[in-house]
Amino acid sequence: MVTYNGERIVDAAFAEQVYEAVARIPRGKVATYGQIAAQVGDPLAGREVGHIMSCAPSGRNLPCHRVVNRTGALAPDYAFGGQEKQRALLEAEGVTFLADGRIDMTLHLWGKYEQFNIFDMS
Repeated sequence: MVTYNGERIVDAAFAEQVYEAVARIPRGKVATYGQIAAQVGDPLAGREVGHIMSCAPSGRNLPCHRVVNRTGALAPDYAFGGQEKQRALLEAEGVTFLADGRIDMTLHLWGKYEQFNIFDMS
């Protein structure tokens, strides 16, 4: 990430780090934009991660649908062909949703706290 006259500019190296982090998100899990930003060393770059996801090269086959808002809200309608498509991709991987349409983040958030899920009775 580069800062120029107070404006944050995404460089190719930062974008590559984001792609590598997103590629590690397992099926059935989601990560937030801010979580990915923190993983690549810039916890304030959540918006930049969102921009990078919107421009991700299709040939990389990245699971961009697994990167979501911190509340579990799906991407805006211009991404993935609409929220219905993103939801279908996630549901096909076993991701569940709350009654208000958000992802159940207590079950599906990927990361350092997932091993402490006290609700998993399996």
